[in-house]
Order: sequence, then C-alpha cells, then structure tokens
Amino acid sequence: MYNNKGRYALMAVFVLAALVCMFYNQYQLAAVSGLLFAFVVWSHFKHSSVLMASKHFKNNEFAKTRALLAEVAKPERLAKSRRGYYEFMQGNMALKEQDYDKAEYHFQLASRFPVGGKNEKSYVLIHLANLALRKKDKERAEAYTKLAKELAETQRSKDIIVKIEKEISKIQ
Repeated sequence: MYNNKGRYALMAVFVLAALVCMFYNQYQLAAVSGLLFAFVVWSHFKHSSVLMASKHFKNNEFAKTRALLAEVAKPERLAKSRRGYYEFMQGNMALKEQDYDKAEYHFQLASRFPVGGKNEKSYVLIHLANLALRKKDKERAEAYTKLAKELAETQRSKDIIVKIEKEISKIQ
C-alpha cells in the first residue's frame, strides 16, 4: 500500500538492515530482512499502487489517482485481483476526459478480470453498454445489458439498466 517512492525507501531500509545484520554476524536476521526485501519487490510488481489509487478514486481525487496509476509501468504484470481495478479506474479516467475509445478498451479489459463482486462487474458492463449506445450499436448494447442484468444486485444498478434498455429500444 505504498507508492513507488515508499517501496523504494522500504527496500533500501531492508537492504541496509541486512548489511548491518551481516556485519554483526546475525545471519538469521539478515535472511529475514532479505525475505522482507523480496516481498516488497514482489508486491511492487504484483500490486503496485493500485490500492492507493482506488482510495483516491473513491474520494474523487482524480489527479492523485492518475498519478498513482501512471506509476504502473507494465499493467500486464499486475495480479488478476489488481488488474481489474486498474483497468476499471483507467476506463473511468478516460470517460472523464471524454476519450470514449480508450474508455471502451479499458472497460473491455476490466470485464475479463475480477473487479470485486457481481455488482461491480455489472457496472463495468453498464459502462460498456453505454459506450455501445453512444456508437448506436444496438446488438452490443443489448448483449452488455443482458449480462449486466444478470449480475446487478443493487436497486441503483437495476434502475440504470432499465434506462439503458429504454434507450436501446429507441435505436433503429
């Protein structure tokens, strides 16, 4: 749950601790420090700053969210549990910038990974249905709406789906 700078500082502390332990012939403590260093490196590649970005995203702090998401050099390395959130937030950020093609790309990727529960996955599909509506693609909008309807659990998501279905029926 650190950003890149925090993880690098933590790695430096563990390396320094291992060196000090080696100097004082405390090999077991040096090994523990090495394991902690390895864990931070693993966490850096598998989890990155996605959790911190999601906290800022929920608080509508989009500049901080964008900066933290930019720290992820290769999103394909993220753990599946983090990749879905990463793509979902990237899709929402693209929507805010009105870059609909980029948003659709990220929501498509988010739909392939776990995003949370069924309801969160339904919101990904709702976004995809809305983007298909924007392009007047009735077939895709209906398919996404059908899938979203199966996953929707809250009344809010069900109401949104009803509105989308009304808009789909208006498309010729």
